[in-house]
Amino acid sequence: MDVREGEVHKPEEVTAPPVTVARKRKSVVREYAEAIAIAILLALVIRTLIVQAFTIPSGSMMDTLLVGDYILVNKFLYGPELPVTDYRLPGLRDPHRGDIIVFKYPQDEKRDFIKRIIGTPGDTVQVRGDQVFVNGTALVEPYVRKTDSALGDRGQPTYCGYAYACDATVVPRDSYFVMGDNRNNSQDSRYWGFVKRDKIKGKAFLIYWSWDSDRHWLRWWRLAHYIP
Repeated sequence: MDVREGEVHKPEEVTAPPVTVARKRKSVVREYAEAIAIAILLALVIRTLIVQAFTIPSGSMMDTLLVGDYILVNKFLYGPELPVTDYRLPGLRDPHRGDIIVFKYPQDEKRDFIKRIIGTPGDTVQVRGDQVFVNGTALVEPYVRKTDSALGDRGQPTYCGYAYACDATVVPRDSYFVMGDNRNNSQDSRYWGFVKRDKIKGKAFLIYWSWDSDRHWLRWWRLAHYIP
């Protein structure tokens, strides 16, 4: 090949074929498994520390709560208990009189009870007939269900057939006196005493579902009902 003076021939450029990097893709089964595991973990965290669902099995809180109501309980408000420990996280506030709480039943802590707080630590509680006195003042309780009892003497102003609060009784430190709204059909602090602060699981705040099993229908008017 002739090469003329001053003329340079460049070699032809060779273009390399693109290198394809194979990316490992997660299998569909693994992706679903991870998503389910994360969802379960989040559900456990929420249930343990923030909100837990309960159902109402008895009529002790009628008419505020009915049998078949499904409620949400705020566990974060009072400070949730950490699993497998006796330690509780700090709460936003202490339980107040009038709060409807879920707690471990003092005589069988495997069972959960729901009642309304009547007396807080240091309060003096006395029950006479259908009237409750706290610190010497009669409570105004529009939420109490008024029904005729088989024991007619319960309606008498001087009646008291309970183990607690027939006489003026001071609520101990870190304890609460609780009663059901359906006073003639409620096993509560009048019979078995006080609820310890560390046995309270949380405050009921919402009815999210309500099913009448006797009539087999949905109580739609109770859905998303806020519990003060």
